[in-house]
Amino acid sequence: MTHIDDILNPASIAIVGASDNPTRIGGRPLAMLLSGGFEGEIYPVNPTRSTVQGVKAWPSLADLPKPPDFVLVAVPAPMVNGVLRQAVLGKARTALVFSSGFAEDGDEGAARQAEMAKIAAEGGLRLLGPNCIGCFNLHNKFYPSFSATLDLAPVLPGATSIISQSGAIGTHLYGMAAKRGIKIGRLITTGNEADIHVGEVVHMLARDDKTEVILAYAEAIRDGAMLIEALDLARANRKPVIVVKSGRSAIGAQAIASHTASLAGEDETFDAVLAHHGAWRADSLEEMVDLAAAARPKIYPAGKRLGIITISGGAGIMMTDCAETYGLDVAEMPKAAQSQIKSAMPFASPRNPIDVSAQIMNDLSTLPEAVATMLDAGRYDVLAGFWATAPSNPTIGTKLRDTLTSALASRPPVLFPQVFMTDQDARNDYECAGFPTYYDTNHAVRAIAAMCHFGNAFSRPPVPKPLPISVRIPHRSAIGERDAKEILAAAGLPVSLDVLINTPADATAAVRANAPAAMKIASPDILHKSDIGGVALSILENEAAGTFERIMKSAALHAPDAQLDGVLVSPMARDGVDLILGGRNDPIFGPMILVGLGGIFAEVLKDTVLRPAPVDPATAHDMINSLRGCDLLRGARGSQPVDLDSLADSISLFSRIFAGLCDQFSSVEINPLRAFPDGCIALDAAFVRHDGITRQ
Repeated sequence: MTHIDDILNPASIAIVGASDNPTRIGGRPLAMLLSGGFEGEIYPVNPTRSTVQGVKAWPSLADLPKPPDFVLVAVPAPMVNGVLRQAVLGKARTALVFSSGFAEDGDEGAARQAEMAKIAAEGGLRLLGPNCIGCFNLHNKFYPSFSATLDLAPVLPGATSIISQSGAIGTHLYGMAAKRGIKIGRLITTGNEADIHVGEVVHMLARDDKTEVILAYAEAIRDGAMLIEALDLARANRKPVIVVKSGRSAIGAQAIASHTASLAGEDETFDAVLAHHGAWRADSLEEMVDLAAAARPKIYPAGKRLGIITISGGAGIMMTDCAETYGLDVAEMPKAAQSQIKSAMPFASPRNPIDVSAQIMNDLSTLPEAVATMLDAGRYDVLAGFWATAPSNPTIGTKLRDTLTSALASRPPVLFPQVFMTDQDARNDYECAGFPTYYDTNHAVRAIAAMCHFGNAFSRPPVPKPLPISVRIPHRSAIGERDAKEILAAAGLPVSLDVLINTPADATAAVRANAPAAMKIASPDILHKSDIGGVALSILENEAAGTFERIMKSAALHAPDAQLDGVLVSPMARDGVDLILGGRNDPIFGPMILVGLGGIFAEVLKDTVLRPAPVDPATAHDMINSLRGCDLLRGARGSQPVDLDSLADSISLFSRIFAGLCDQFSSVEINPLRAFPDGCIALDAAFVRHDGITRQ
């Protein structure tokens, strides 16, 4: 696998299409390399000039005195592939293509890009672009880019790296971060991704000893397995990965007529993969910068207990409300600790948030004691402060910073973001002292939640996934509900038993043995049976024959081309809590498992949780606990709680079954899975093959 040094630390670079005009696309990178002090060899390539910007020029790559490590291509699209062939002959390691006119520009451009990818792959040449703004490495002053961003922001090499499929967004993000005082060491844009893609660059940076925080913007994910491996490596190396993704994947989610497919769409899948593998999905570039600022101290709390100290009761309430949204615990201070703070600060409200009022600014000497009490007695994992405009007074701002610093001086590192208004220089002083700063309370709390998310992810030991289960599939192509249940039951899942009947008389006999009974149309071609009148519940013996005829007629009317195998009869299940349990084979990330509460909760309220499959029972428990309606499972309004351990075991087992079937089926679903105080049972099951044919 390519190392980051192959891209950002070459010993020599050739610029094909080098311009004497330093403002042109072919001239700007040469100008920056020369003025920045790049220490490697530079070979401008231009067949019409003997020198370019004062440097000896060469007619072609073939004429260079020795092969370059890195080839920068800034020529019209029709000429690019010829240049790349020369680069391959010269044994160059990496090429970067500025030129547009490829896959973004119709069929002809797409064919040209496919040829480009083939040239690179067959020649062992790693390729950035095409349609790419370039990259830069501030650690060694390597600037193969035509962006003017470096003119607008200070060049301060640091430990945060940026990857962006979009060049403009990547350089804009660099400018935002630099203005915030965040030092960027590396920026890599991937453009059309004919070869190197965002996931691979994340992997490179996860191994890079000069990168501590990774910011990634993506419009498509080409290799889900590579991205997952990269995220796991970053997590193992305690490197936060913060991602903004727009648009849809290159392949896109296959449209499947099932609940699972509609509930586990592409965006939900991407969210689930990031969360499961320890990354954070940001909603905006501003949030990325906020989180990069919070990560500067490299303090990632493993717990979620948040202590808030503020000079405004209203601000404390706002932060508490936001903390609840992000699952942070603003627990009340112990009574004895409240008394201790009240004794030292009679003017304070000591519960948490601790409102010390603006009066604290008259005498900051009591603040360290309050901070110590919060950490020792309150046992908070992370603190947050709100000071309004008080630090805009230089004297107060400096004293407050020094007081907060001394309060934490003898302690293990504590994440302690501050919210206030002041000038950028004062803000930088706080951040250099280890206190991330924010103008908005919610932005601060969101950043805290992200750091806690990383802390939890970093503290989790890697747990091997349980192995998929291989199950026997009947040779017949049509997998009906009865077959589906038999497959699941053979693997160990509890399922309801059905009797298949084909006549009114058989219906009467079957219901007599199972009354009150459920009757459902049996067809491999009808997925949503209720929608076509194919389900009847609580049927008694005297109703069975008429119900059979009504179900068969309704199915024939609404689905005239469907194969009708008859009607399934089963005993009515006792009352319980219904869930949907589904597996979906995502074209990018592979098998995914979905759990949700049944009925309106899943379809309307979207109360579902998604994870990569297979999952172990502990992860299944986490999925259950993440449902907003989880209290229904724990025993709401006096009802008995369901057996959560049995439910988690069934979810884990189902995920292993689906992981073993995902090469044959794009979707497998149990809907509903009914949970009881003493176990659970699958009442219905559906299988969807990769050919899009529904098998229920």
